[in-house]
Amino acid sequence: MKNLRKEFPVLSHNTYLNTASSGLLYDSLLNFRQEHDLDFLIGGSLFRDHQQGFLNNVRKTIASFFGSSNDNVVLTPNFSLGFNTILDGLDRNKKVLLLDEDYPSINFAVTSKGFNVCYATIDATIEQNIENAIQEHKPDIFAFSLVQYINGIAIDLDFLTLLKVKHPNILFIADATQFCGTRAFDFNASGIDILGCSGYKWLLGGYGNGFMLFNHQVLNQITPSSYIDAATKTNYDSSYTSLQARYECGHLDTFNFGSLQYSLNFLNKIGIATIEDHMNKLCEYAKSEFTKLNLLEENVVKRQKHSTIFNIEGDQELHSHLKKHHIITSLRGSGIRISLHFYNTKEDLEKLLDILHRYR
Repeated sequence: MKNLRKEFPVLSHNTYLNTASSGLLYDSLLNFRQEHDLDFLIGGSLFRDHQQGFLNNVRKTIASFFGSSNDNVVLTPNFSLGFNTILDGLDRNKKVLLLDEDYPSINFAVTSKGFNVCYATIDATIEQNIENAIQEHKPDIFAFSLVQYINGIAIDLDFLTLLKVKHPNILFIADATQFCGTRAFDFNASGIDILGCSGYKWLLGGYGNGFMLFNHQVLNQITPSSYIDAATKTNYDSSYTSLQARYECGHLDTFNFGSLQYSLNFLNKIGIATIEDHMNKLCEYAKSEFTKLNLLEENVVKRQKHSTIFNIEGDQELHSHLKKHHIITSLRGSGIRISLHFYNTKEDLEKLLDILHRYR
């Protein structure tokens, strides 16, 4: 992993612990992007002649990486646009289960559209809280982040798979932006009906790209009948009228989606199992050391498994102090968010811990 750090110029002068805010641009991706635009510069509209084949190849790469089928991959500039398009096609009388304090792109999107809403609490027993809320409120839809953006609490994937077996009629919609790229994942075996992700964090795809994965037949189930009826009565090309066209309306940027594909291939070369193993060891060390310093909330300490995101006790003054020492983090919630990727090392954490010891 240490050899790969040379790909990321930011790391030569910063201890970068902020992937949950933005993944990094790296040298070989920059080369791809420059060559892409050079081809566009030289070719003009001729450069776009093969865009459909190119974008289909992007979908295949996404499907292969996440265990989906090509036909059920939709390209979207970001998770939020895809999620709002889904909500716009759903009956407002549906009851939606949310997690309290989940990402605003989920919770505000649902509540602002007038859905009937109920909540489960995010704490050390989040899985039990979800199950209790389903028993009590009997929702039609469960919309949630796989990993909480403030404190990093992650819903157990095996729990979700079993939960779907128990409640096959509930539509599970997951935001995986803070998850995808941190460990191996098989969408088709997950029990999740719809999974969305923006590509600019752990996937290192840069901004302006994302995707939605749909389980078999789900696109048909959530497409308004009025849309389907209109599509059958027109002679327009299917690129305007297909079920996917609701999400992929207008032009798709080969620069942005090509960047996502390039980075998925980059991660594949490293090996997602290798990344997962590295992250597990690094995050176990981080949790252990943060716990010793009493920097983590009790709900996180009590969890057996955790994600790549931590929120440690701290304020604006500490955040500025860390930045002064070239340690890049984010202020989130009531503390300072630390987030780790494969380009981080134990030495990065030791530098942070040393600064924290001396600061305190």
